[in-house]
Amino acid sequence: MLNRREFTQGLAGTAALLAAQQSAIAAPAMQANTKPLLQLQQEFMDLRFGAFLHLNMATFEQREWGDPKASPKLFNPAHLDTDQWAQAVRSAGMAYGCLTTKHHDGFCLWPTKTTSPSVKDATFTQDVVASYANSFRKHGLKVCLYFSILDLRAQIWSYQVTPKKIALIKTQLSELLTNYGEITAIIIDGWNAGWSRITYDQVPFREIYDHIKSHQPNCLVADHNAGQYPGSALCYTDIKQYEQHAGQKIASDSIIPSESGTTLQSEWFWKESYPTEPLKSAETIVNDWLIPFNRQHCNLLINVAPNRDGRFDQNTVDRLAEVGHLWKDRAPAPKLAPSVSITTPNLAFARPSFASRNTEGIGPDLANDNSYRTYWIADDNETSGWIEIAFGQPTRFNTVSIVEPRFDKEYGTDSRIASYSVEAWQNNQWTPIASGKTPLAFQLERFQPVTAERVRLTIKGTTKPPGITEFGIYNEPVGL
Repeated sequence: MLNRREFTQGLAGTAALLAAQQSAIAAPAMQANTKPLLQLQQEFMDLRFGAFLHLNMATFEQREWGDPKASPKLFNPAHLDTDQWAQAVRSAGMAYGCLTTKHHDGFCLWPTKTTSPSVKDATFTQDVVASYANSFRKHGLKVCLYFSILDLRAQIWSYQVTPKKIALIKTQLSELLTNYGEITAIIIDGWNAGWSRITYDQVPFREIYDHIKSHQPNCLVADHNAGQYPGSALCYTDIKQYEQHAGQKIASDSIIPSESGTTLQSEWFWKESYPTEPLKSAETIVNDWLIPFNRQHCNLLINVAPNRDGRFDQNTVDRLAEVGHLWKDRAPAPKLAPSVSITTPNLAFARPSFASRNTEGIGPDLANDNSYRTYWIADDNETSGWIEIAFGQPTRFNTVSIVEPRFDKEYGTDSRIASYSVEAWQNNQWTPIASGKTPLAFQLERFQPVTAERVRLTIKGTTKPPGITEFGIYNEPVGL
């Protein structure tokens, strides 16, 4: 855990990445069969348990990421048996699958019409996505897909994104969403992650989100970004996606729909040692993960890696059956409460900011830099303070985020805020627009649209100086 000094180091260059789209953003037109987001989230939570299916070039390379220079001819699951997958998944009591249609190296498991290498260039030319979708539906399972924004073959990585590459992403998503029937959810990866560094500005989140919803409005979008957005909040995702295998954990106070992904074997893609390697026990999967996660509005997505023949190893088939025998509690999940979500750019990012304290290198810019590794804090002897954002022109917004640095060792995990209020400068006076008592670790407030040039957050503490790691301001589409 970083201390405050470490938090404040390494802050350079963020002002160049202005993301503030200030015009009102309209939600995409609702189709006749579109369900409310809360209903879709609840239906997904009721599935409770799913299988992640990592099959791609890395399967044949003894790697976790495929080599982007490797020949597509290496891909050859010659005895592909997606019916076997589905039967084994059903035996565990799982209700859905999620296939890695394109991982980070950029090889596509379907015969894409784009320039990306795919199964049509491989030794094994069958459409794996079609086989998977058909088998899982035949066995009564829901179909989800995984898709990586990071694409090493197409050179889609940080500061190498162009309109042509964004068009390629959208075309590939269109292929997946128009050729394979109803897709329950799509997990996006390699986007706004510390290791991929492709931001939501370089590949605009809202543009991709709307593109997916334009094809399938009932398809949930789950971005693998829990490492970037701490706490219980839906930021740039319909379902909070935790990579449990990487150490990400569900917040103890979580009330939002989420999913935790980990592995049955030791890693994501199949390795030569897997047929004889120890697997996670049925007791661990059911009693330590599945049951307690479900109580926290979180599905368990456990990876089962197909081998180079395109089949599950026998030890994994047996273990999945053991899980199914042990897991008896298969009632619908607890009911969700409505959640405020963020899907648009942060209008406060890199805007001029002011505060009740601006000394010792701890300025208010640390609270609107889109980083959860930095924070502003009130004076040592103060238990209250304020932060102000100046847009420079009238700006419309309807949502704010208030995030304390409660994941910082020096600050502490308990809230230092007893109450907060948000005001907008209108008609030469401050007008209240939102307020509350002790906030959640990641507090979101939605209200009727407001237009103002300045916004102020006032926080009142208890016995220690309160702080803010991010004060975000957004203009979210209505009807989501």
